[in-house]
Amino acid sequence: MDPGGCSPSIPGAVPYEIPAFSGPDHDRAIGKLGDLAADAGLRRVSMLAWRDLDDPEAGGSELHASTVASLWAEAGIEVTMRTSYAAGSPQVSWRDGYRVIRKAGRYLVFPRAAFSEMMGWHGARDGLVEIWNGMPFFSPLWAEGPKVTWLHHVHAEMWQMTLPSRLAALGDFVESKVAPHLYRRTPIITLSESNKRELVDDLGFKASRVNVVTPGIDPRFTPRGPRSERPLVVAVGRLVPVKRFELLVEALVEVKQRHPALEAVIVGEGYRRDDLVAQIHAAQAEDWLSLPGRVTDDELIDLYRRAWLVASSSLREGWGMTITEAAACATPAVATRIAGHSDAIDAGVTGELVDSRDELVGALDELLVDHGRRERMADAARRRAAGFTWEATAHGTLEVLAAAARAHSRS
Repeated sequence: MDPGGCSPSIPGAVPYEIPAFSGPDHDRAIGKLGDLAADAGLRRVSMLAWRDLDDPEAGGSELHASTVASLWAEAGIEVTMRTSYAAGSPQVSWRDGYRVIRKAGRYLVFPRAAFSEMMGWHGARDGLVEIWNGMPFFSPLWAEGPKVTWLHHVHAEMWQMTLPSRLAALGDFVESKVAPHLYRRTPIITLSESNKRELVDDLGFKASRVNVVTPGIDPRFTPRGPRSERPLVVAVGRLVPVKRFELLVEALVEVKQRHPALEAVIVGEGYRRDDLVAQIHAAQAEDWLSLPGRVTDDELIDLYRRAWLVASSSLREGWGMTITEAAACATPAVATRIAGHSDAIDAGVTGELVDSRDELVGALDELLVDHGRRERMADAARRRAAGFTWEATAHGTLEVLAAAARAHSRS
Protein backbone atom coordinates (compact mmCIF):
# COMPACT_ATOMS: atom_id res chain seq x y z
CA MET A 1 0.00 0.00 0.00
CA ASP A 2 1.96 2.93 -1.30
CA PRO A 3 0.40 6.39 -1.05
CA GLY A 4 1.61 7.25 -4.50
CA GLY A 5 5.20 8.15 -5.14
CA CYS A 6 7.02 7.23 -1.97
CA SER A 7 10.52 7.48 -3.26
CA PRO A 8 13.13 9.45 -4.97
CA SER A 9 11.75 8.96 -8.41
CA ILE A 10 13.01 8.72 -11.95
CA PRO A 11 9.94 7.49 -13.75
CA GLY A 12 9.81 8.04 -17.45
CA ALA A 13 12.72 6.00 -18.74
CA VAL A 14 11.69 2.91 -20.71
CA PRO A 15 13.35 0.80 -19.56
CA TYR A 16 15.52 2.45 -16.94
CA GLU A 17 18.76 0.48 -17.09
CA ILE A 18 21.12 -0.27 -14.23
CA PRO A 19 24.21 1.93 -14.61
CA ALA A 20 27.10 0.32 -16.48
CA PHE A 21 30.12 0.38 -14.18
CA SER A 22 33.74 -0.08 -15.19
CA GLY A 23 37.28 1.06 -14.46
CA PRO A 24 39.90 0.48 -11.76
CA ASP A 25 38.06 2.55 -9.13
CA HIS A 26 34.97 0.42 -9.64
CA ASP A 27 36.98 -2.79 -9.43
CA ARG A 28 38.54 -1.68 -6.15
CA ALA A 29 35.11 -0.77 -4.77
CA ILE A 30 33.74 -4.20 -5.69
CA GLY A 31 36.73 -5.82 -4.03
CA LYS A 32 36.03 -3.91 -0.81
CA LEU A 33 32.36 -4.93 -0.97
CA GLY A 34 33.37 -8.58 -1.33
CA ASP A 35 35.77 -8.35 1.60
CA LEU A 36 33.16 -6.67 3.78
CA ALA A 37 30.55 -9.31 2.98
CA ALA A 38 32.96 -12.19 3.59
CA ASP A 39 34.11 -10.74 6.90
CA ALA A 40 30.50 -10.45 8.10
CA GLY A 41 29.47 -13.85 6.76
CA LEU A 42 26.98 -12.39 4.28
CA ARG A 43 26.90 -14.90 1.45
CA ARG A 44 23.17 -14.85 0.74
CA VAL A 45 20.93 -11.80 1.20
CA SER A 46 17.17 -11.50 0.67
CA MET A 47 15.49 -8.23 -0.27
CA LEU A 48 11.78 -7.56 0.17
CA ALA A 49 10.39 -4.85 -2.11
CA TRP A 50 6.86 -3.75 -2.95
CA ARG A 51 7.70 -3.11 -6.61
CA ASP A 52 10.35 -4.30 -9.02
CA LEU A 53 12.33 -2.18 -11.48
CA ASP A 54 10.34 -3.76 -14.33
CA ASP A 55 7.05 -2.59 -12.82
CA PRO A 56 5.33 0.05 -14.99
CA GLU A 57 5.12 2.32 -11.92
CA ALA A 58 8.75 1.84 -10.86
CA GLY A 59 10.59 4.93 -9.70
CA GLY A 60 13.65 5.96 -7.77
CA SER A 61 13.14 3.52 -4.91
CA GLU A 62 13.19 0.62 -7.35
CA LEU A 63 16.22 1.99 -9.18
CA HIS A 64 18.01 2.41 -5.84
CA ALA A 65 17.27 -1.17 -4.74
CA SER A 66 18.15 -2.72 -8.09
CA THR A 67 21.43 -0.84 -8.43
CA VAL A 68 22.57 -1.80 -4.93
CA ALA A 69 21.50 -5.42 -5.52
CA SER A 70 23.47 -5.58 -8.78
CA LEU A 71 26.62 -4.23 -7.12
CA TRP A 72 26.30 -6.63 -4.21
CA ALA A 73 25.85 -9.47 -6.68
CA GLU A 74 28.96 -8.37 -8.57
CA ALA A 75 30.84 -8.56 -5.28
CA GLY A 76 29.86 -12.21 -4.92
CA ILE A 77 26.76 -11.96 -2.72
CA GLU A 78 23.84 -14.16 -3.74
CA VAL A 79 20.94 -11.67 -3.74
CA THR A 80 17.28 -12.61 -4.09
CA MET A 81 14.65 -9.88 -4.37
CA ARG A 82 11.02 -10.76 -3.63
CA THR A 83 8.40 -8.43 -5.02
CA SER A 84 4.91 -8.25 -6.51
CA TYR A 85 3.84 -9.21 -10.02
CA ALA A 86 5.03 -6.94 -12.80
CA ALA A 87 2.95 -6.98 -15.97
CA GLY A 88 4.74 -8.81 -18.78
CA SER A 89 7.56 -10.08 -16.56
CA PRO A 90 8.18 -13.73 -15.58
CA GLN A 91 7.66 -14.88 -12.01
CA VAL A 92 11.35 -15.70 -11.65
CA SER A 93 14.18 -14.07 -13.57
CA TRP A 94 17.74 -12.78 -13.22
CA ARG A 95 18.86 -9.19 -13.61
CA ASP A 96 22.48 -8.06 -13.46
CA GLY A 97 23.50 -11.00 -11.31
CA TYR A 98 20.67 -11.12 -8.78
CA ARG A 99 17.45 -13.14 -8.73
CA VAL A 100 13.99 -11.56 -8.83
CA ILE A 101 10.92 -13.48 -7.62
CA ARG A 102 7.65 -11.77 -8.55
CA LYS A 103 4.73 -13.49 -6.85
CA ALA A 104 1.40 -12.19 -5.52
CA GLY A 105 -0.35 -8.92 -6.22
CA ARG A 106 0.05 -5.42 -4.83
CA TYR A 107 -1.30 -6.27 -1.37
CA LEU A 108 -0.82 -10.02 -1.04
CA VAL A 109 2.89 -9.64 -1.69
CA PHE A 110 3.37 -8.59 1.94
CA PRO A 111 2.13 -11.78 3.66
CA ARG A 112 3.31 -14.04 0.83
CA ALA A 113 6.88 -12.72 0.84
CA ALA A 114 7.02 -12.96 4.64
CA PHE A 115 5.70 -16.53 4.65
CA SER A 116 8.09 -17.59 1.87
CA GLU A 117 11.04 -16.22 3.81
CA MET A 118 9.88 -17.87 7.02
CA MET A 119 9.60 -21.23 5.26
CA GLY A 120 12.88 -20.85 3.39
CA TRP A 121 11.24 -21.89 0.13
CA HIS A 122 13.97 -20.36 -1.99
CA GLY A 123 16.97 -21.08 0.18
CA ALA A 124 18.50 -19.88 3.41
CA ARG A 125 19.78 -16.36 3.97
CA ASP A 126 22.49 -14.67 6.00
CA GLY A 127 20.85 -11.24 5.96
CA LEU A 128 17.55 -9.55 5.15
CA VAL A 129 16.84 -6.13 3.65
CA GLU A 130 13.27 -4.87 3.94
CA ILE A 131 12.31 -1.91 1.78
CA TRP A 132 9.53 -0.09 3.63
CA ASN A 133 7.79 1.76 0.83
CA GLY A 134 4.48 2.88 2.29
CA MET A 135 3.32 -0.29 4.03
CA PRO A 136 6.01 -2.35 5.83
CA PHE A 137 6.54 -6.12 5.65
CA PHE A 138 6.73 -6.23 9.48
CA SER A 139 9.98 -8.21 9.38
CA PRO A 140 10.72 -7.71 13.13
CA LEU A 141 7.71 -9.94 13.89
CA TRP A 142 8.88 -12.95 11.89
CA ALA A 143 12.44 -12.62 10.58
CA GLU A 144 15.30 -14.23 12.49
CA GLY A 145 18.89 -13.20 11.93
CA PRO A 146 20.55 -9.98 10.75
CA LYS A 147 18.22 -7.49 9.10
CA VAL A 148 17.97 -3.84 8.14
CA THR A 149 15.12 -1.70 6.83
CA TRP A 150 15.32 0.96 4.14
CA LEU A 151 12.87 3.77 4.86
CA HIS A 152 13.33 6.67 2.48
CA HIS A 153 10.99 9.19 4.08
CA VAL A 154 7.91 9.78 6.22
CA HIS A 155 4.68 9.61 4.21
CA ALA A 156 2.48 11.72 6.50
CA GLU A 157 -0.05 13.70 4.45
CA MET A 158 0.63 11.57 1.37
CA TRP A 159 -1.83 9.00 2.69
CA GLN A 160 -4.69 11.50 2.60
CA MET A 161 -3.65 12.77 -0.84
CA THR A 162 -3.99 9.43 -2.60
CA LEU A 163 -6.18 6.98 -0.67
CA PRO A 164 -9.81 6.87 0.51
CA SER A 165 -10.21 8.29 3.98
CA ARG A 166 -10.42 4.97 5.86
CA LEU A 167 -7.43 3.43 4.07
CA ALA A 168 -5.52 6.67 4.51
CA ALA A 169 -6.22 6.65 8.23
CA LEU A 170 -5.08 3.03 8.46
CA GLY A 171 -1.86 3.72 6.57
CA ASP A 172 -1.07 6.74 8.70
CA PHE A 173 -1.83 4.82 11.91
CA VAL A 174 0.44 1.94 10.93
CA GLU A 175 3.26 4.27 9.89
CA SER A 176 3.12 6.66 12.81
CA LYS A 177 1.95 4.50 15.72
CA VAL A 178 2.38 0.77 15.10
CA ALA A 179 5.49 0.27 12.97
CA PRO A 180 7.95 2.56 14.82
CA HIS A 181 7.47 0.51 18.01
CA LEU A 182 7.94 -2.79 16.14
CA TYR A 183 11.09 -1.55 14.36
CA ARG A 184 12.70 0.09 17.39
CA ARG A 185 15.53 -2.49 17.46
CA THR A 186 15.99 -2.70 13.67
CA PRO A 187 18.72 -0.65 11.97
CA ILE A 188 17.07 1.86 9.63
CA ILE A 189 18.71 3.26 6.49
CA THR A 190 17.43 6.49 4.98
CA LEU A 191 18.73 8.73 2.21
CA SER A 192 19.36 12.11 3.82
CA GLU A 193 20.04 13.84 7.11
CA SER A 194 16.84 15.84 6.77
CA ASN A 195 14.78 12.67 6.46
CA LYS A 196 16.60 11.19 9.43
CA ARG A 197 15.46 14.18 11.49
CA GLU A 198 11.85 13.53 10.45
CA LEU A 199 12.11 9.82 11.28
CA VAL A 200 13.42 10.74 14.72
CA ASP A 201 11.16 13.72 15.42
CA ASP A 202 7.92 12.55 13.76
CA LEU A 203 8.03 8.75 14.12
CA GLY A 204 10.07 8.48 17.29
CA PHE A 205 12.98 6.40 16.05
CA LYS A 206 16.17 6.57 18.07
CA ALA A 207 18.78 8.63 16.24
CA SER A 208 21.39 5.94 16.89
CA ARG A 209 19.26 3.45 14.94
CA VAL A 210 18.88 5.59 11.82
CA ASN A 211 21.74 5.54 9.31
CA VAL A 212 22.09 7.93 6.37
CA VAL A 213 23.39 6.59 3.06
CA THR A 214 22.89 8.91 0.09
CA PRO A 215 21.99 7.53 -3.36
CA GLY A 216 24.46 7.59 -6.21
CA ILE A 217 24.32 9.00 -9.72
CA ASP A 218 24.53 7.02 -12.94
CA PRO A 219 27.94 7.81 -14.52
CA ARG A 220 26.19 8.53 -17.82
CA PHE A 221 24.89 11.84 -16.43
CA THR A 222 27.57 14.29 -17.55
CA PRO A 223 27.66 17.78 -19.10
CA ARG A 224 27.84 17.82 -22.87
CA GLY A 225 26.67 20.00 -25.72
CA PRO A 226 25.11 23.46 -25.73
CA ARG A 227 22.22 24.74 -23.65
CA SER A 228 18.90 25.39 -25.29
CA GLU A 229 18.87 28.73 -27.10
CA ARG A 230 15.53 29.51 -25.45
CA PRO A 231 15.08 29.44 -21.65
CA LEU A 232 14.21 25.83 -20.82
CA VAL A 233 12.93 24.49 -17.47
CA VAL A 234 12.68 20.71 -17.03
CA ALA A 235 10.91 18.71 -14.33
CA VAL A 236 10.87 14.92 -13.92
CA GLY A 237 8.61 12.74 -11.81
CA ARG A 238 5.57 10.53 -11.66
CA LEU A 239 2.39 12.48 -12.33
CA VAL A 240 0.91 11.82 -8.90
CA PRO A 241 -0.42 14.16 -6.20
CA VAL A 242 2.69 14.25 -4.00
CA LYS A 243 4.74 15.79 -6.83
CA ARG A 244 2.31 18.76 -6.99
CA PHE A 245 2.95 19.44 -10.65
CA GLU A 246 -0.19 21.56 -10.74
CA LEU A 247 1.69 24.03 -8.52
CA LEU A 248 4.66 24.00 -10.87
CA VAL A 249 2.41 24.56 -13.90
CA GLU A 250 0.87 27.60 -12.19
CA ALA A 251 4.33 28.98 -11.45
CA LEU A 252 5.59 28.36 -14.99
CA VAL A 253 2.57 30.11 -16.50
CA GLU A 254 3.37 33.19 -14.42
CA VAL A 255 7.08 33.02 -15.25
CA LYS A 256 6.15 32.83 -18.95
CA GLN A 257 4.65 36.30 -18.67
CA ARG A 258 8.08 37.62 -17.67
CA HIS A 259 10.03 35.44 -20.11
CA PRO A 260 8.06 35.15 -23.37
CA ALA A 261 10.62 32.77 -24.91
CA LEU A 262 10.30 30.27 -22.03
CA GLU A 263 9.83 26.57 -22.78
CA ALA A 264 9.13 23.88 -20.21
CA VAL A 265 9.01 20.08 -20.21
CA ILE A 266 7.52 17.84 -17.51
CA VAL A 267 8.70 14.24 -18.01
CA GLY A 268 6.83 11.27 -16.57
CA GLU A 269 3.58 9.36 -16.49
CA GLY A 270 0.89 8.89 -13.86
CA TYR A 271 -2.81 9.03 -13.15
CA ARG A 272 -2.83 12.83 -12.79
CA ARG A 273 -1.86 13.29 -16.43
CA ASP A 274 -5.36 14.17 -17.65
CA ASP A 275 -5.73 16.81 -14.93
CA LEU A 276 -2.42 18.41 -15.93
CA VAL A 277 -3.32 18.32 -19.61
CA ALA A 278 -6.58 20.11 -18.80
CA GLN A 279 -4.75 22.68 -16.67
CA ILE A 280 -2.22 23.37 -19.42
CA HIS A 281 -5.01 23.67 -22.00
CA ALA A 282 -6.95 26.11 -19.79
CA ALA A 283 -3.81 28.25 -19.51
CA GLN A 284 -3.32 28.10 -23.29
CA ALA A 285 0.20 26.82 -22.68
CA GLU A 286 0.29 23.79 -25.01
CA ASP A 287 2.68 25.46 -27.45
CA TRP A 288 5.47 25.91 -24.89
CA LEU A 289 4.76 23.54 -21.95
CA SER A 290 4.88 19.87 -22.94
CA LEU A 291 4.15 16.55 -21.25
CA PRO A 292 6.07 14.01 -23.37
CA GLY A 293 5.29 11.12 -21.02
CA ARG A 294 7.89 8.40 -20.98
CA VAL A 295 11.25 9.14 -22.53
CA THR A 296 14.37 7.08 -23.10
CA ASP A 297 17.42 7.41 -20.90
CA ASP A 298 19.29 9.22 -23.65
CA GLU A 299 16.41 11.66 -24.13
CA LEU A 300 16.28 12.35 -20.40
CA ILE A 301 20.01 13.04 -20.23
CA ASP A 302 19.75 15.32 -23.26
CA LEU A 303 16.95 17.29 -21.58
CA TYR A 304 19.01 17.76 -18.44
CA ARG A 305 21.97 18.96 -20.49
CA ARG A 306 19.94 21.47 -22.51
CA ALA A 307 17.89 22.78 -19.58
CA TRP A 308 18.68 26.11 -17.98
CA LEU A 309 17.10 24.90 -14.75
CA VAL A 310 15.48 21.78 -13.30
CA ALA A 311 12.49 22.31 -11.01
CA SER A 312 10.57 20.34 -8.41
CA SER A 313 7.43 21.30 -6.50
CA SER A 314 7.20 17.98 -4.63
CA LEU A 315 5.77 17.74 -1.12
CA ARG A 316 7.76 14.66 -0.03
CA GLU A 317 11.03 13.16 -1.26
CA GLY A 318 13.57 10.78 0.17
CA TRP A 319 16.35 12.61 -1.63
CA GLY A 320 15.56 14.30 -4.94
CA MET A 321 17.39 12.05 -7.35
CA THR A 322 16.32 14.02 -10.40
CA ILE A 323 17.98 17.07 -8.87
CA THR A 324 21.38 15.44 -8.44
CA GLU A 325 21.19 13.76 -11.84
CA ALA A 326 20.57 17.15 -13.41
CA ALA A 327 23.39 18.55 -11.26
CA ALA A 328 25.74 15.95 -12.73
CA CYS A 329 24.80 17.43 -16.12
CA ALA A 330 25.71 20.90 -14.74
CA THR A 331 22.11 22.06 -14.39
CA PRO A 332 21.10 23.86 -11.17
CA ALA A 333 17.74 23.38 -9.47
CA VAL A 334 14.85 25.32 -7.98
CA ALA A 335 12.88 23.12 -5.59
CA THR A 336 10.63 23.10 -2.57
CA ARG A 337 12.27 23.26 0.83
CA ILE A 338 11.44 19.77 2.08
CA ALA A 339 13.38 16.89 3.60
CA GLY A 340 15.47 15.30 0.87
CA HIS A 341 15.61 18.40 -1.30
CA SER A 342 17.38 20.16 1.57
CA ASP A 343 20.26 17.70 1.22
CA ALA A 344 20.23 17.27 -2.56
CA ILE A 345 20.59 21.07 -2.99
CA ASP A 346 23.19 23.27 -1.34
CA ALA A 347 20.90 26.29 -1.07
CA GLY A 348 22.27 29.38 -2.77
CA VAL A 349 25.19 27.39 -4.20
CA THR A 350 23.87 24.56 -6.41
CA GLY A 351 20.29 25.83 -6.60
CA GLU A 352 17.51 27.47 -4.62
CA LEU A 353 15.03 26.15 -2.07
CA VAL A 354 11.61 27.81 -1.85
CA ASP A 355 8.72 27.73 0.61
CA SER A 356 5.78 28.88 -1.49
CA ARG A 357 4.40 29.26 -5.00
CA ASP A 358 5.39 32.94 -5.06
CA GLU A 359 8.94 32.06 -4.03
CA LEU A 360 9.04 29.39 -6.74
CA VAL A 361 8.06 32.00 -9.33
CA GLY A 362 10.59 34.48 -7.99
CA ALA A 363 13.50 32.03 -7.89
CA LEU A 364 12.83 30.76 -11.43
CA ASP A 365 12.54 34.33 -12.68
CA GLU A 366 15.74 35.51 -11.02
CA LEU A 367 17.87 32.62 -12.19
CA LEU A 368 16.59 32.78 -15.75
CA VAL A 369 17.62 36.44 -15.83
CA ASP A 370 20.98 36.13 -14.06
CA HIS A 371 23.14 34.16 -16.49
CA GLY A 372 26.34 34.58 -14.46
CA ARG A 373 24.83 33.32 -11.21
CA ARG A 374 23.14 30.45 -13.01
CA GLU A 375 26.44 29.36 -14.56
CA ARG A 376 28.23 29.55 -11.20
CA MET A 377 25.52 27.36 -9.72
CA ALA A 378 25.82 24.97 -12.64
CA ASP A 379 29.54 24.52 -12.03
CA ALA A 380 29.04 24.08 -8.30
CA ALA A 381 26.26 21.55 -8.91
CA ARG A 382 28.46 19.51 -11.25
CA ARG A 383 31.35 19.45 -8.77
CA ARG A 384 29.13 18.47 -5.85
CA ALA A 385 27.37 15.74 -7.85
CA ALA A 386 30.73 14.09 -8.55
CA GLY A 387 30.80 12.99 -4.89
CA PHE A 388 27.70 10.78 -5.21
CA THR A 389 28.51 7.29 -6.53
CA TRP A 390 26.50 4.09 -6.52
CA GLU A 391 29.56 2.18 -5.33
CA ALA A 392 29.59 4.33 -2.18
CA THR A 393 25.85 3.74 -1.74
CA ALA A 394 26.27 -0.03 -2.06
CA HIS A 395 29.14 -0.01 0.44
CA GLY A 396 27.34 2.21 2.94
CA THR A 397 24.21 0.06 2.96
CA LEU A 398 26.24 -3.14 3.23
CA GLU A 399 28.18 -1.70 6.18
CA VAL A 400 24.93 -1.35 8.14
CA LEU A 401 23.85 -4.91 7.34
CA ALA A 402 27.35 -6.20 8.14
CA ALA A 403 27.25 -4.49 11.54
CA ALA A 404 23.90 -6.16 12.21
CA ALA A 405 25.37 -9.53 11.18
CA ARG A 406 28.35 -9.15 13.51
CA ALA A 407 26.10 -8.11 16.40
CA HIS A 408 23.88 -11.11 15.75
CA SER A 409 26.84 -13.50 15.74
CA ARG A 410 27.93 -12.19 19.14
CA SER A 411 24.49 -12.56 20.71
